[in-house]
Amino acid sequence: MALIVQKYGGTSVGDTNRIKNVALRCLAAQEAGHDVVVVVSAMSGETNRLLKLVAQITDRPDEREQDVVVATGEQVSIGLVAMAIQAQQGKATSFLGHQVRIVTDSTFSKARIKSIDAQPIRAALAKGHIVVVAGFQGVDEEGNVTTLGRGGSDTTAVAVAAALQADACEIYTDVDGVYTTDPNMVPAARKLDRITYEEMLELASVGAKVLQIRSVEFAMKYKVPLWVKSSFTDDPGTLVCEEDKSMEDVLVRGVAYDRNEAKITVCGVPDVPGIAAKIFGPLDEKAIVVDLIVQNPSKDGRTDLTFTVGKADFLKAQDVVKAAMKEIGAVGVETDDDIAKVSIVGVGMRNHSGVAARMFKALSSEGINIQMISTSEIKVSCVVAAKYTELAVRALHTAFGLDQPMPPAGATAVSETAALKGEKV
Repeated sequence: MALIVQKYGGTSVGDTNRIKNVALRCLAAQEAGHDVVVVVSAMSGETNRLLKLVAQITDRPDEREQDVVVATGEQVSIGLVAMAIQAQQGKATSFLGHQVRIVTDSTFSKARIKSIDAQPIRAALAKGHIVVVAGFQGVDEEGNVTTLGRGGSDTTAVAVAAALQADACEIYTDVDGVYTTDPNMVPAARKLDRITYEEMLELASVGAKVLQIRSVEFAMKYKVPLWVKSSFTDDPGTLVCEEDKSMEDVLVRGVAYDRNEAKITVCGVPDVPGIAAKIFGPLDEKAIVVDLIVQNPSKDGRTDLTFTVGKADFLKAQDVVKAAMKEIGAVGVETDDDIAKVSIVGVGMRNHSGVAARMFKALSSEGINIQMISTSEIKVSCVVAAKYTELAVRALHTAFGLDQPMPPAGATAVSETAALKGEKV
């Protein structure tokens, strides 16, 4: 017998027929001899509907009250899933975030999980019940309802799996695994049999929509075997797991893009120690996550500082920066929300030079100008004009051979090295 945590996204519970299908899958896993915990998102489109209601009231909502509104979507779906299981003669109990005591910090709309009380879940499992847990939500130490950000149900599922020391966590969605890039944009995209935690973490951080980044962080930290599967097929899906030597043979595992970023440039910043802290400190106090940062060379004692933030924080970030600008004596602020970030990711980059050079050449050959660049050990990201997103993704997917079938293990590193010979980053 294994303890399995299954998570079903909004499309998987998009209507009552799909909810009944989820119930049958849960019962099948239980009948196979497993203890089953199910984490469920709100029905497809429901969170957006609730946010639209909020937007009709105010364009700058109080985040605590907004969480109270949007958390209701999961309450409906867990009740329906539990009843669908019961309608098939199964036993099921649903739990909201506060009932399981998923305790978070008080950063409303993007709270982070601090602890989970697994006892209510274990007690229900001991009675032979399938446990249905609301994803996306929790409570802070004062009992306020919090939400974990878009895609937060993935994080709930992996965190619950870690708390229960589950044997596996299965993320069911409308795709049958992790692909080399978005197959809706690049028909030649291939499904991966497996991918490392690090690669998945980087892909999630740069825009891949398959898994929320914090869910991958939890899985990697607690070594939770993580499967990405389709709720509409029996495909085995993609395993997110620890790295082994053969995985380094693949230079680039995938290409991701993110249209959900905006760029802010603080112009004429005095080029003296401590100025950057006066800009980014207030942003941190408002829990605004900054992504890419570029500082131009100093001229006449002043410089321009450019960075990107998520579009959800764009207006708030502008307010913070304009206030800081007056304090530090900067000349002005320029903004641009018509950008996109395209990225390549692969653990094979650690041992091969010339990766960035090939990326820049591929973009240049399509006439795509690079506005900002960011790198890590296994990732290169470029900010480009939003209108070039699809073209950039297609070009990079082809340039790194991802259009082609996966070669035998051990063959890729040799061919990549030969192709990159003489090139430098």
